[in-house]
Amino acid sequence: MDTMIAVQDASVSGQWFTAIILSLCCFLPSCLPAGQTVDYPWLGMERVVSRQGDTALLRCYLLDGFSKGAWLNRSSIIFAGDDKWSVDPRVSIVSGVGDKHEYSLQIQKVDVTDDGQYTCSVQSERNPRSKLIHLTVKVPPKIYDISTDITINEGSNISLICMASGKPDPTISWRHITPLAKKYESGEYLMINGINRDQAGDYECSAQNDISYPDTKTVKVTVNFAPEIREMKSAREGRGRTALLRCEAAAVPTPIFEWYKGDKKLTKGQGIEIKNLSSRSILSMTNMTEDGYGNYTCVAANKLGKANASMPLIPIIEPTTTSPVSSPDQSGLTSTPTVGPSAPNTAPYGTTGNAEVLSSCQYLVLALTSFISVY
Repeated sequence: MDTMIAVQDASVSGQWFTAIILSLCCFLPSCLPAGQTVDYPWLGMERVVSRQGDTALLRCYLLDGFSKGAWLNRSSIIFAGDDKWSVDPRVSIVSGVGDKHEYSLQIQKVDVTDDGQYTCSVQSERNPRSKLIHLTVKVPPKIYDISTDITINEGSNISLICMASGKPDPTISWRHITPLAKKYESGEYLMINGINRDQAGDYECSAQNDISYPDTKTVKVTVNFAPEIREMKSAREGRGRTALLRCEAAAVPTPIFEWYKGDKKLTKGQGIEIKNLSSRSILSMTNMTEDGYGNYTCVAANKLGKANASMPLIPIIEPTTTSPVSSPDQSGLTSTPTVGPSAPNTAPYGTTGNAEVLSSCQYLVLALTSFISVY
């Protein structure tokens, strides 16, 4: 008796399995004659969107505890009941704790190769049905190719390239990383004609879609140009002291500085010190003598050209002052004698001393007399 029951159960299980396989064949292109497809407008289509690397869950439910289910993807069977046909370790069946009829397909670490249509086929005696699910795997933007750093001469044309992948296709944009952050038209290529020194710096490529934060990379653009003297200053001192001259130049590559006094090139030594600091050069001369004064020239040069500027170094004549003679008073302290108002200097007018005072008085009397006569 037990043997007969076991045979009947096996026969029923075999029928279920055969029914599942036959129903799945209705969805497999390989079961159809070449060039033919079958449409099922009554099935409907559910869409599931997942991000690359996440876990996707395609939900499906059996009608009751006696129903059997199966999953397939395009032309391959993934699960038939509890039997796993796929060799992919990322896929598994999820049965809900609160609902024993759940028969969902879980795919871990989904990738673009998992994108496509999936079918959940549910077999029962009364109401066999199938559920179509389309899995869309979206991919964050990723820049995979970008121009290397570039050095170019001023006035030349440059072309930068930035290639990115993603799903949906990312939008690529460029901007110049400066305080103004100038943006350029979107596109994989950035063209700059007649580049100038103000356009040097870092250029950022940004690839963006609606999946995650933009992916960004930068290209450094160096623009070479010939030197320009921006400023030349001097700190003049009197004889016997130290004189300083400073010269500043703008150039790429960094300029080389030279100093000349007249036609003679100056070198370090004998009280002369030259310090070059990137775009600045400082010439210092100690214990200045009469021969040290004259015309000085700063020359800045690089491989694109040179520039120069000159400045005369003139000695400072220190004024001499005289102090009134002090004499000790009766208490023994030094005091400064009281001096009355001094007469104005009339040397430019040809009069000096008391003669000027008398002449001034005469003019004053005449002016008063005229004023009275008017009124």
